[in-house]
Formats: sequence, structure tokens, C-alpha cells
Amino acid sequence: MRASKLGKRDNIAAILDRALDAGGGLLRLTPTWVPRSFLHPGKRIKLAPSDWYALGTHRGGIDERWFASTTEAANEGRIPDEGLSYCTFEGERFLLKDAVAEAGPRLIGKAMWEKYYRWPVYSKFFDNRGPIPHHMHQKAEHAALTGQQGKPECYYFPPQLNAAENHFDYTFFGLEPGTAKSDVRRCLENWNRGDNGILDLSKAYRLKPGTGWIVPAGVLHAPGSMCTYEPQWGSDVFGMYQSLVEGRSVPWNLLVKDVPKDKRRDLDFLVEQLDWEKNVDPRFKEHAYVEPIVDPRRSGPGYTDRWIDYGRFDGEQLVSAKELTVMPGMKCVLKDPGASGWITVQGCGRMGILEIQTPVMIHFGEEPPDEIFIAHEAAAAGVEIVNTGGEPLVGLRYFGPDVHNDMPEIGDHRMK
Repeated sequence: MRASKLGKRDNIAAILDRALDAGGGLLRLTPTWVPRSFLHPGKRIKLAPSDWYALGTHRGGIDERWFASTTEAANEGRIPDEGLSYCTFEGERFLLKDAVAEAGPRLIGKAMWEKYYRWPVYSKFFDNRGPIPHHMHQKAEHAALTGQQGKPECYYFPPQLNAAENHFDYTFFGLEPGTAKSDVRRCLENWNRGDNGILDLSKAYRLKPGTGWIVPAGVLHAPGSMCTYEPQWGSDVFGMYQSLVEGRSVPWNLLVKDVPKDKRRDLDFLVEQLDWEKNVDPRFKEHAYVEPIVDPRRSGPGYTDRWIDYGRFDGEQLVSAKELTVMPGMKCVLKDPGASGWITVQGCGRMGILEIQTPVMIHFGEEPPDEIFIAHEAAAAGVEIVNTGGEPLVGLRYFGPDVHNDMPEIGDHRMK
């Protein structure tokens, strides 16, 4: 678990080839920790208690771990590589972002590389002690005004990380049907008068471990305090629309950080950023709630592969995720139609030649054997996964766009 040394960028090709050849298309990844100055750690993502503020109290507590990320965290005062995942091999480490730039077709597949020229998604554990502000992630057209990309995202609440539900296991989604744009505008007008009342316009849903949601860009949401696995588009844009949370004020700059400078006091523009139809959808839960669905094609004796995040965003397959469980003493060959980022959440075993193990505690800078990037070539060829422990081996993995031809649609869990 010792930290490896940083390799030089101009040596990436040589070390990457050796790593891919030795690992059979698998790359070992190291933890990527991200703080948020306006949030409080939920203390369930295995980071050692002494390291919750490893980047300094001025940066805030670490309540996120990002997986297989080539997306930079958009934090004020950030360190240069914040949010970016590192690969490690033979005592050296290099950025996954640089690896994809060097060998994109081999890592993410020719079709994805030629369309995006990057790994366009990432996932994270988001682990906050209490609720966070009602906010949204900009749609593509609004994010483009600041040279960024929009961000739809998915949620899944892993049972292994949610033995404690913390302070508020409810999430507000959208706005009540019948809400008018003028109602939201009035909340923005009242920003400096304490609680601006935007939650009065919304509805909270009880969160349940082992279930999930999809959250389209432009939809308001105030996540509750469950530890969440969040596959999402490769962007870190957001706007906070709630002025006060648990007695703490939310600065105006967190509402407008990803808004053109000439629009930061334009209340009508801020309202228009919202996807109004989706926010006031009277059937929001029907269109956004998911439960796991077993994939019979990739399940067998002693192992079960389940869809945990699926469905489309405005007709597009952008990001999805699955959960593989292998029982003690059993093994399987995992074949997927595309690359994925894997994190082990229970048990221990082996993936190909790489050890996988769920750590009890991780100190900042340590490199536990729990995270792997499964390159396109390995996914297509098939990877042997063996459970060498005495409890189920469970791993979560997420995929990029347009990978599956057999992905379920929202609501399909009701038919199982």
C-alpha cells in the first residue's frame, strides 16, 4: 500500500505498454480523494480519520473518492491533479488521462476514442454527513457557454457502505408540479434573507440501500446523507439554488460558478438553466428511480451480475453501471462490450493476475489493491475473477456511452 513514484509524462508509452501487457489489459488505479469546502465528510469511504482534512481545513473535508477519472475537480484552490486518477505499475505511477491520450483505442475502444478522444465519464463515492444544497448540473448548451460540458449523473446506494445512514436519508428531487418559474425567481431574489425557501417547492424521497436514481442535467436535487456511488458524465459543473443548509449559508458564487460573467446577476437566465419539464414532471419517480436487475447472460453458478444504473438521458445511452457478486470459492470469466472502472466494495480475490481486496482503512497517499481500470481489450477478451476469501466478493463497475445493446430501460425492474 506504499505510494509509488511519479513517472515522467514522456515515458508513458513504454511503461503503459508494459503495464497493459503484464496485466492482460488491466491497470491498477490508486485512490483519488476530493475535498469540498462547503460539505462535511460522512466518514464511510474508508479514509483514515486522521486524514479527513489531509489537504488542510481551508480546503474542507474529504467526502469524495473518484474512480477511473480523467476529469479535473472544479474546486477553488485546487491542486493541479485534483480529481485525476493515477495508474501504478512497478513502483511508478502515471495519469490515466495521459494513458488514454497515448493509447485511446486500446484502452477505451476505437468507437469511443474517435467520437470523444477521451474517457468521457467518471464515477465517485459521495459521502456527506448531512443534506447538501438543492442544486443542478448544467445542461450541455449552458455548460458550453463557459467552455465546459453538461453533467447528467446516476446514483446507487451500496449496502456495504451504508450501515449508518447519518443525518438525513432523504433526497429532494425537482419541483412540485404546478410550480411556476416566478416561484423559483422569488427564491433567488430572497437569497440574502436567510432560507430562500426553495425546498418548499420540492419533494423529498426516502433513500433505500441497494437502489438508485438517474438525474438528468438541469434537474434540481438536494442529496441526502447516504453514501452514494455516482457514475456520471465527465464534468464538474454545478449551481447551488438553496441559500441556507442546516443553518449554514451558501455563498452566491456557488450558484453562479459555471455561469458566464455577464449572466451572474441575471435571475431569469439562472431560472432558464433549469430543465423545466423534467423538474415539474408529476411522474418523476417513475422516470428516474431504478432497482437492480440481474443480467442472466453474465451470471452463472456462484456469481451474479446485476445492472444497478441504466436507462437513457433524452434517448442517449451515456453512462451505466453494474454490480458483480462472486461467492466464496467460486470464479467467473467477466466479458463486457466496453471498458469500465472497477472498485471492490466487499471481500477479496483476484482479477486476472491482480489482487483485489476491500480495505478496512486507507491513509491518504496509500495505494490499496481495490481499484482497477478494465481496458476495452481485456473486457472483450474476458477477465477471470476468483473469490479467494470467506465472504462474497463484490465489485462495482461503470461504463461509458453507447457500450451496451442489451441495457434495461427505466421501469424494467417492475417486470422482474
